[in-house]
Amino acid sequence: MEEVQKPTVFAVRSTIGQEKNTTDMIATRAKNFNLAIKVVLAPPGIRGYIFVEAIGKSTVEQARVGIKHARGVVSGEIPMGEVEHFLVPKPVVVGMEIGDIIELISGPFRGERARIIRIDEPKEEVTVELFEATVPIPVTVRGDFVKVIQKKEKEEGAE
Repeated sequence: MEEVQKPTVFAVRSTIGQEKNTTDMIATRAKNFNLAIKVVLAPPGIRGYIFVEAIGKSTVEQARVGIKHARGVVSGEIPMGEVEHFLVPKPVVVGMEIGDIIELISGPFRGERARIIRIDEPKEEVTVELFEATVPIPVTVRGDFVKVIQKKEKEEGAE
């Protein structure tokens, strides 16, 4: 009777900046050669590494061999707990504060600068007041349409 192995997570070194391409190539090879690879993940916060969930290191090696930007498989398995936090998307508005100066990077007001006057975390929206407007009108935009260019100045305490 053959023992059924559980899939485990392995880290694959890749060329920095080529994580997405490497992920796509490994996933395509796994599909074409019917390899026992469940998931290939390139988290945005980590550079130079991708994660592959597969049955055995040899399966990952088979998928990696010959792919230009896949440099090698890191020895040992990665505990699932180490990778789980990459699977839950962070709200876009995290790190933004009321009073921050932002630049709109998308939408009809693209290129405009504004100050954040309200943040709606559940909806991932920010309400801003445009600097160039003659009459200050609050405009609500999606959090991924803005880029923080200057954090609000902290008030200095009494010395």
